[in-house]
Amino acid sequence: MKITADTNVLVRAITGDEARQSKAAQDALANADVIALALPALCELAWVLARGYRIPLPDIAGAIRQMVNSANVVVNRPAVEAGLAMLDAGGDFADGVIAYEGSWLGAETFVSFDRNAVRLIKTQGARARLLD
Repeated sequence: MKITADTNVLVRAITGDEARQSKAAQDALANADVIALALPALCELAWVLARGYRIPLPDIAGAIRQMVNSANVVVNRPAVEAGLAMLDAGGDFADGVIAYEGSWLGAETFVSFDRNAVRLIKTQGARARLLD
């Protein structure tokens, strides 16, 4: 079976915080022929793990890397790598994905009210501007 996993399935599979649902999530992922990991689900996953579960960013990055490197996973790898670069730098996964996708769509400059995101995007060599 080819599946797309919702964020809540990914959260349960990683955290194991609810025994019945965690087992069902882990079984579904383990038995899938293909798992399509959508960027919004990964962005939500990183946010939920960081904000809701207070999991350290390096651990979140490790969990995402482990998932996307599974043989049965398909994902927009360059966008995920951009998100992981932001996590590794202490930023938000979603900001990296947004900046990458914007660039891919033809944008020249990432703009945000988030000082840290702008600083980290600039550190990675991309154009970014803080809006006041």
